[in-house]
Amino acid sequence: AVNRLAYVMALELRPHGVAAVALSPGWMRTEAVLRAYETDEEHWQQVPDLVRTESTQYIGRAVAALAADPDVMEKTGRILTVGDLAREYGFTDHDGRQPPAYRMAEKYLKD
Repeated sequence: AVNRLAYVMALELRPHGVAAVALSPGWMRTEAVLRAYETDEEHWQQVPDLVRTESTQYIGRAVAALAADPDVMEKTGRILTVGDLAREYGFTDHDGRQPPAYRMAEKYLKD
């Protein structure tokens, strides 16, 4: 529903020079995730299952990069992943990593 809303908003707002995108984060290290793994932001690196997570700041950096892009209208109406945008724009998470874009495991995509 959110993706479709971004697409329809893009159609409506394009004539006004306003871009609308659906921004898809990866596995975010929210407070709930940290609690579930009985850790915190200072110690999550000690939990192997959290190696692919990203901070909540990573998506904010994606928003800032999009807002600063003079060609952002080329992206309007699209679904964008934070990991892919990090590689395109060259930003990192606050710890210097570039967690990859979240992709559904192949085993879950089979019929």
